[in-house]
Amino acid sequence: MFSDKQTDWNPEDPETALTLPSKYYFDQDIFDREAETIYYPSWQFVCHRSEIENPGDFVKFDLLNQSVLVVRGDGGAVHAYHNVCQHRGTRLINERRGTIKKLIVCPYHAWGYELNGCLKNAPRTENLKNFDRSKISLKAVRVEDLAGFIFINMDPDASALGEQMAGAEAEMRPFFPDLDDIALVNEVEYVVDANWKTIIDNAIEGYHFQLCGPVHRELASLIDFSKYTLQSSEFWMDFKGPPIPVEKAFGYDVAGEKYQTDWFYNILLWPMTTLYAFPYADVIGTFNQIPLGPEKTLLRFGHYCPTSRSQSALSDAVIEWFNAELGPEDIELNLAVQRGVRSFGFDQGRYMIDPERGPNSEHLLHHFHELVYGALNGSPTPTVRAAE
Repeated sequence: MFSDKQTDWNPEDPETALTLPSKYYFDQDIFDREAETIYYPSWQFVCHRSEIENPGDFVKFDLLNQSVLVVRGDGGAVHAYHNVCQHRGTRLINERRGTIKKLIVCPYHAWGYELNGCLKNAPRTENLKNFDRSKISLKAVRVEDLAGFIFINMDPDASALGEQMAGAEAEMRPFFPDLDDIALVNEVEYVVDANWKTIIDNAIEGYHFQLCGPVHRELASLIDFSKYTLQSSEFWMDFKGPPIPVEKAFGYDVAGEKYQTDWFYNILLWPMTTLYAFPYADVIGTFNQIPLGPEKTLLRFGHYCPTSRSQSALSDAVIEWFNAELGPEDIELNLAVQRGVRSFGFDQGRYMIDPERGPNSEHLLHHFHELVYGALNGSPTPTVRAAE
């Protein structure tokens, strides 16, 4: 019966369109095509520049069967390399992050690479015929910085990150006033039995905020949804709402507290990176949805606080609230959807898209689906409609 579910989709009129066919959320062939057309040739968030502050500092990013090292070089430049030795293909580093003291050393035959990627040592190769150490180096991966956040792209022909995300930094900076003065204070990961798009679909609409679980309603009580707005550029989407003035947030008095913004602010950077701030919280969050399989995704949450002032008890409470309460409640919503799209009784539904593109509208969801469908089918990227 699953074979009867279609893969074609008509995105023409968002206000009457049906959602992506449910097969897009569990089909192995579609997942494999996404790897080639979306995951590998897109800009993927790895870390903040403060995480690789000193020469030799590195962070590893894994995506399916690919592994990339982002490392600070001796001269201060940031490099990215495929995490594989050029001798026999051994994975070089398994740790998520750390510091390389002198050389990147292969654990198999001890070939050693400098931080600039060049081969420095290769034991017992002195007498090899036509062996030129100077011509061997780690294979570079494109790496770029957006507002202090480091991204990599495995496609050498991809357009520049700044070009793809034009305007995104200007939009986010008013809500992240301490963007140039932050450091990682917490990182957590969850493996969720849901498709990566299921999770993003949930993240880019506010329709459910006031209607689902108690933790979402707690967050919604801090936001003025009558002024909640959602906008899309070509490869980024942001959604934000002004605060409802309160005396307490997350169980703490907010009078006299410092915080990034009293607004709720989220920005999705195609395809799977979100930066966000919660009202009355001195925290900038990152949220990566990293595909592991058609129905399995690694969720990686990072929380960053300013270095120029002490982390407050309120900031600690917000991070704990997110990790222990909001995150798990969202995961349960994702799992419920993932189970449902497998049903013989469902294939496509209607978007909640109103002509005004109001606070409960799902037009960002439609725009995201256009990007997915376009990438898979080689069609042009969607235009941004004036109504949005």
